[in-house]
Amino acid sequence: MFPVEEIEEKLGYTFKNKALLKEAFIHSSYSGRYGGKNNERLEYLGDSVLQLVVTEWQYKKDKTATEGKLTARRQKLVCKDALDTAIDALGVWEYLLSSGTQYNIRGKAKSSLFEAITAAIYLDGGYKAVKRFILEHGNLRLDVNEGNPKGDLKEYLEKRGEKEPRYEIEQSGKDNSPIFHCNVYALGESARGDGKTKREAEATAASRLLYELKNKNK
Repeated sequence: MFPVEEIEEKLGYTFKNKALLKEAFIHSSYSGRYGGKNNERLEYLGDSVLQLVVTEWQYKKDKTATEGKLTARRQKLVCKDALDTAIDALGVWEYLLSSGTQYNIRGKAKSSLFEAITAAIYLDGGYKAVKRFILEHGNLRLDVNEGNPKGDLKEYLEKRGEKEPRYEIEQSGKDNSPIFHCNVYALGESARGDGKTKREAEATAASRLLYELKNKNK
């Protein structure tokens, strides 16, 4: 029995059309052996939806970056490694329906799963629902591989005579491929970031919180 409710809880979204959710988790190796649909068409649609949501987010949040810089940053935000990390953080990789072991079909299957889920949510709930999902689980940050978000957040607080931010780290996944989850707190606000390293998770969380604080105190 496909665990629909269990997956929905992890995704933070309840499907009206449960068949769409299951389709997103069907690898071509599974449909090739047992027949029926697979997630490749959803992956195709999801790639475009993801690009649109990230592009809109960048355009609204990063008002000073040039077109070239926005494009370069977007590539890093939607690349295979970024989407692999998002799937690991969601904890849904184990539900992929495939023929053979997941190790043998890994390749782009993990990042493709994120794109397929994205498309399924878009088709089921519309743009607003999928935008919420991507912004929450896509680990988007303005400073991709640039700058020092932890230092910038600390400096922002020091200039206002406030205490340093507080970071809390949790770890999930296997010992040989852990995923780190960071929550950072300051000025009564909080933000979360995930990453394959503590540094990446902390940087993502700090970047998100700094943006929220600046936006709130404009």
